[in-house]
Amino acid sequence: MSNLKDNENAASTGAGLRIVAVDDEPLALELLVRTVHDVRPQAQIMAFTEAEGLLKYARENPVDVAFLDIQMRGINGVELADELRQLHPAINLIFVTGFDQYTGDAMALHASGYILKPVNRAKVEKELSDLRHPQIPSLLRVRCFGNFDVFSPDGQPLHFSRSKSKEAFAYLIYRCGAGCTVRELAATLFEDQPYDSKKCQYMQKILSSMMDALRSAGAERVIAKRYNNLAINMNRLDCDYYRLLDSAPELPREYRGEFMAQYPWAEEEAAVLDALVRSKY
Repeated sequence: MSNLKDNENAASTGAGLRIVAVDDEPLALELLVRTVHDVRPQAQIMAFTEAEGLLKYARENPVDVAFLDIQMRGINGVELADELRQLHPAINLIFVTGFDQYTGDAMALHASGYILKPVNRAKVEKELSDLRHPQIPSLLRVRCFGNFDVFSPDGQPLHFSRSKSKEAFAYLIYRCGAGCTVRELAATLFEDQPYDSKKCQYMQKILSSMMDALRSAGAERVIAKRYNNLAINMNRLDCDYYRLLDSAPELPREYRGEFMAQYPWAEEEAAVLDALVRSKY
């Protein structure tokens, strides 16, 4: 199982970082891609010589960082950046150019960085180490569409020793970071059953089992705990449900009308997601 240190090391090498690059000069693009790969060897890098090809890819896939040549035939890099920002509001835009007169335009778009050609390792490292929207490594991968399942970052299923522990975690995911008391959680897991001292003790066993499962993957920090109150730390998860709520363009292909299908309390949310997908896609 991966632990927290493994995840932080992965972030430093660019594991999971999704990067696009565009330049209408093939040799310049080749140098840029080679340099980015040297700096972040585990990142996924897609290269394009035309803006339209990059836009088509960005409409269908998540993107964390975009290296954009500013002076290109047709649409220029600043106009392209504006369209990318509409598709992915948290994208990191890094402009690459042989001229510095576009600095004002880049700053107006809240660009993450600005590289003057020629590109070299030091310049790329500087910009990727100081992103405006830094990538926070995900401690867990969570699948809500269909049946609910939880995986470590390396794809290993997380083992919950109690089925109710897994359901409790699912309900906290469903709450999208909102706090939940132990009593509220018990009311969902044991509908219509009284919350007495025995139920309170049983809930503590369920939550202890849930935390043991998370701890085994070095992921206990996905839970924010206060006295008698728990919540999910949303930005430490790679979750299909959260990405759909953020309007990630690739999600309609993944969602098939089922949400946490094994839990009756999740049925109403499936109807809400159906309406969301119809309205946006």
